Amino acid sequence: MIELLSNRVNELSESETLAMTRISRELTAKGHNVINLSIGQPDFNTPKYIKEAAVEALDQNYTSYPPVPGYEDFRKAICDKLKRDNGLDFTPAQIVVSTGAKQSLANILLCTLNPGDEVILPVPYWVSYVEMVKLAEGKSVLLPTTIDTDFKVTPEQVEAAITPRTKLFMFSSPCNPSGTVYKREELKALADVFARHPHVYVVSDEIYELINFSGKHETIAQFENIRDRVIIVNGVSKGFAMTGWRIGYMAGPVFLAKACDKLQGQVTSATCSIAQRASMKAMQTDPATNFDLQCMVAAFKDRRDFLIELLLEIPGLKVNNPDGAFYLFSDCSAYFGKSDGTTTIKDGNDLSMYLLYNAFVALVAGNAFGDPNCIRLSYAVSKKQLKEAVERLKVSLARLQ
Repeated sequence: MIELLSNRVNELSESETLAMTRISRELTAKGHNVINLSIGQPDFNTPKYIKEAAVEALDQNYTSYPPVPGYEDFRKAICDKLKRDNGLDFTPAQIVVSTGAKQSLANILLCTLNPGDEVILPVPYWVSYVEMVKLAEGKSVLLPTTIDTDFKVTPEQVEAAITPRTKLFMFSSPCNPSGTVYKREELKALADVFARHPHVYVVSDEIYELINFSGKHETIAQFENIRDRVIIVNGVSKGFAMTGWRIGYMAGPVFLAKACDKLQGQVTSATCSIAQRASMKAMQTDPATNFDLQCMVAAFKDRRDFLIELLLEIPGLKVNNPDGAFYLFSDCSAYFGKSDGTTTIKDGNDLSMYLLYNAFVALVAGNAFGDPNCIRLSYAVSKKQLKEAVERLKVSLARLQ
């Protein structure tokens, strides 16, 4: 009964990315050939040496409760990774391992926000950011961007949005959904803004760190003037094709790590022991020399270029050239107000549903990410599927007049 449920859960929206995946599965079960470009996971297998580490952990009987924040040697391996790849100094006491980066983000928000505290979010944002802020009784302050600026906020926008109630600035680079990657000088300009506002902390979601086509990953935590106020969230899901292993982590101030440890101890306790041992092997992997990772990134870059070339053949779609992740965030607003005689398109949500039921191609509406002018396409599928999907899109979009 609805009366039993809390206002908290009644006001919470379903994840639109997961909802689209669910609808796609339902249509597939009815016999439709759905091409799913909505999913946010690599279509590669976890590397063999990582799976072997899991088997070894089983043989060594890592089957008991781990410490709530994660095994000490695993947290040390994360610190070593942050030093090797990012030039950052952390101790195991500053690391909390969770059941995916999503839980790390939720832990941080629940541990820092009081009712009415503000979180600044560049738009587009990852689908769960706003809902997590809502769950923690905070207020999202949204900063709009456009495809013409590569979906990047300016220091001036951020400065103007900061108030005495601002608690956090939260963003991802590389970004889901846009694939946007902030350059070092752009991050430095943002860091200089935060340096002038010592009450604001930065949550830097770097889960797509390794899927970067522009060279070395840059983190906002590298700047000394705000380093002690940056909270990094990362994990193994995207870069190591380990979505089902459910391992993420936060790296931040000791006081926050202790708070997340306390919260997690009452909610889920520690995450899977076997997944932690396998993920430790991932942390010990140098991405600069690992063949598996390099092949995966090269494949994604090739697909990005392939998909952009195909989409540019469709009148009205605007596409940028993102430097990371495995998504294109296409501006589809040229189709708003058009109709096939039955359905009239008002926004990205209408268009994505129209394409799902007419072209049997699953996308995610930009509404889910704060920008109703766009749709998100994942290229974490084969080039053959991408080609077929775009052919279907062409036919269905041509019907809209």
